[in-house]
Amino acid sequence: MKDQVHNGQEEIHSKVLRAGRRTYFFDVRATKADDYYLTITESKKHTNENGNQFYKKHKIYLYKEDFENFRDILNEITDFIVNEKGEEVISETHQSDFHQRSENNEEQYETADAENDSSKPAAKAFTDVSFDDI
Repeated sequence: MKDQVHNGQEEIHSKVLRAGRRTYFFDVRATKADDYYLTITESKKHTNENGNQFYKKHKIYLYKEDFENFRDILNEITDFIVNEKGEEVISETHQSDFHQRSENNEEQYETADAENDSSKPAAKAFTDVSFDDI
């Protein structure tokens, strides 16, 4: 795999983690000086209003001088989460009967709420924030 070139950067080694609608790519690449660094890419499938699917990608570049601190903080934070909340997934999006509201549906709910109480601006009563939203 060392001979593959992607966007002018040599790919040395790759691993893929598929996690539902998200896929994580861990790629070792070489700099022009032939040193190695890591890219972590999150790719998430989305659907346009017209039904066409597309992928949004977010990428992190991690260089060797940051590996130890990155690893230490990642381990500390993941241990904290597991110690505080356990390993069981507590998320409505992971439940088999979960149906996500589309943006159009959310706008309809906000409009209906505003029509019912014209003295208050349209606002959601509850905001569910997850890592997918970040």
